[in-house]
Amino acid sequence: MESALTPAAPPADLTQENLLEIYYFLRLTRSLEEQLVNLYRQGKVIGGLYRSLGQEGESVATSYALRPGDILSPLIRNLGSMLVKGAQPVEVLRQYMAKTSSPTAGREMNIHFNDLDKGFLGQISHLGDMVPVMAGIALTFKMRVERRVGMVYVGDGAMSTGAFHEGVNFAAVQKLPLVVVVENNGYAFSTPVHKQTRVASLADKGRSYGIASYTVDGNDVLAVYGLARQLIEAARSGEGTQMLEVVTYRRKGHAEHDDQRYQSEEELALWEGNDPIDRYVSRIGDAGWATPDDLERIDSRIEREISEAVGTAESDPLPEGESAIGGVFA
Repeated sequence: MESALTPAAPPADLTQENLLEIYYFLRLTRSLEEQLVNLYRQGKVIGGLYRSLGQEGESVATSYALRPGDILSPLIRNLGSMLVKGAQPVEVLRQYMAKTSSPTAGREMNIHFNDLDKGFLGQISHLGDMVPVMAGIALTFKMRVERRVGMVYVGDGAMSTGAFHEGVNFAAVQKLPLVVVVENNGYAFSTPVHKQTRVASLADKGRSYGIASYTVDGNDVLAVYGLARQLIEAARSGEGTQMLEVVTYRRKGHAEHDDQRYQSEEELALWEGNDPIDRYVSRIGDAGWATPDDLERIDSRIEREISEAVGTAESDPLPEGESAIGGVFA
C-alpha cells in the first residue's frame, strides 16, 4: 500500500497558521475594497475611492515581514499593509464615509489616518513626501539604538519628485534602518512608466544613491515576503537603507471615477491572469499547505466581519457642521 504524500514544508519562518493568516489579509483587502465600491456607487463614500486590485499581494507580503515595533507609511493602494498592522475594517469604512466615529472624526478621508501604537503612520497626498518623514522616524530609531525598522511605500510617479530624492539621499548617507518599497504598477495616474523615467529598472534609482536595491515579482506573494524579510533584517542589523522594487499592475484606474481609457483590454486581461491572490491560493493548495475547507472558513469569516462592520459604520452619524472649527489654529 502506497503511503500518502507528505506536503512540502512551508517557506522558512512561516507556519501553516502564518500562511492562512496571509490569505486572510489578502482576501480581506480585496473584499473590503469591493464593499467600498458598492458604497461608493450608492453615494455613501465621501470623496474618491482608490483600489489596489491586482497589487494586494505586495502590500500584505511586505508588511507581514515586519516585526511589532516597526513603523510603516502606506500609500492609497496599501490598505492591505494597514490591515496587517491592525487597522480594522470598521475604521476604514468610517473613514471613507467621513463619519464622526472615524479615526479623524470626519476630517480626512480614505486611509489617511494614523495609529502609531499599531505601527502605521498615515500618509499625506503629496507624492514622495513620506520618504523624508519616514527617514526622520528611522533616524530616531538609530539615535536611540532601537532595533526597529521603518518602511515606506512609493510609486514610479513619486520617484520623480524632489522630496523622494532628498529623503532617499539622506537615508542612504545616514545608513538609516529604512526599507523603501517601490511599487512599479505600470502607471502614475495615466502616465506609463516608460514616459516617467529612462532607467531600465526603478531599483536603479536606489543603486544610484548607494542603496542595496532589488527587484521582485510583486504578484508572487511568497517571493515578496522572503525578499522583504531579508531586507528588513539587513536594515535592522545596521546595513543601512534598503530598496525593494515590486513589479505589479494596477487593474483599476487611478481612482474609481477613472475610466481607464489608457489601459488596453489586452493588457488588463494579461494581468488578470497574473492575479496575486489566485497565484497564492494555487501555491499553498498545490503544496498541501491549505485545503479548500481552510480557505472557505476564512472566506466565511471575512464575509461576516465585513457585513458587521458595514452595518456599524452606516448607522454612525456624520459630524455636525460646527465641529469643523474645532482644533483649527491661526
